Amino acid sequence: MKTEIINNDCAYYVFDSDVLLERVKYLKKSLPENVSLCYAVKANTFIIKELIGCVEHFEVCSPGEAEICTELGVPDGDTVISGVYKTPCVIEKMVAEHPERIFTVESLVQFDLINGLADKYNVILKVLLRLTNDSQFGMNAEDIERIIAKRESYGNLDIHGIQYFSGTQKTSLKRFRREIEKLDSFLSKLREEFGFESKELEYGSGFPVAYFEDEDVGEEELFKGFSELIENMENKVPVILELGRSIAASCGSYFSHIVDIKRNKGQNYALIDGGMHHLVYFGQHMAMKRPHFSVVGKENEPIKDEWNICGSLCSMNDIVVKLAPLPEIKLGDILCFKNTGAYCMTEGISLFLSREIPSVYIKKGDEYILVRESFETSKLNKPNY
Repeated sequence: MKTEIINNDCAYYVFDSDVLLERVKYLKKSLPENVSLCYAVKANTFIIKELIGCVEHFEVCSPGEAEICTELGVPDGDTVISGVYKTPCVIEKMVAEHPERIFTVESLVQFDLINGLADKYNVILKVLLRLTNDSQFGMNAEDIERIIAKRESYGNLDIHGIQYFSGTQKTSLKRFRREIEKLDSFLSKLREEFGFESKELEYGSGFPVAYFEDEDVGEEELFKGFSELIENMENKVPVILELGRSIAASCGSYFSHIVDIKRNKGQNYALIDGGMHHLVYFGQHMAMKRPHFSVVGKENEPIKDEWNICGSLCSMNDIVVKLAPLPEIKLGDILCFKNTGAYCMTEGISLFLSREIPSVYIKKGDEYILVRESFETSKLNKPNY
């Protein structure tokens, strides 16, 4: 289906498959050979199918995400079942029907659950033990060591390696060095004291995305320095980088129409049919930073005035951009916001005011494929009595 989707009557997202796959190629080219990629599907479930065969693993953190991956044909052996809470009945169904999946262990309770199910169904389950980052995620090193010490008694578990994640939008090589040295030291301890050779290290590096104007994360130098840290590890273990926004952000664009124009107390305001319920940038607060955006078709026209861009919610917080220099604008003009491929469509307060959920398109070359129609949310917010 070829169509000019910019004639839509409401806001919508476009995720460009070509941009996405080029991003994956760039990441792989920038990282050592022993590093492979795990896509955190929570960043954007609409691009999962495009990534099958292009990344090595898909991280799933909920029953809903697991169902989506199953329906889209993600191979079980490429699926990592993560998450701080694993619903027992859901995990049992997975073990019974999808035993080739990789299961992370966040707690001793989860370990007992997965170990018991492996015995019940007499299947070998591949597990990763998650090391805490001093938060609610993962387990203490001592708990992992106790499990490793008794691993021979868990006959149906293949303790494959260690998982670690400590946050997102990380730009400091010093911080990466501390984390990688910590992980390397822990792997050495497991080998020297318990004879355990980890088969892989899954590491959520939290690579940053430059969301705003005048923001430079120094990605090329960051990847170069990060690669040197990985290559200098004492333990030459395969590293799986779990990435979400770093893979997905650049492929996305969000389009919204100007639906009202006014001038209040000496300032210009343009209201759009979207807003903060559809558009979320990590690190943004009350439009204090300016995202990359443009007026579609007027990118090369001269600047005429400054405008505050506000959404259609009845909230004074619904400010998207402050005092942005724009060309001459009119009702019906379309604004395109870049780097919206990660989290925007799910982190926004989409149900507020029972407004419409935007449609979603996948762009392949010049073709636009509608993968979700827009829909009203009033039925979701209406009590059934």
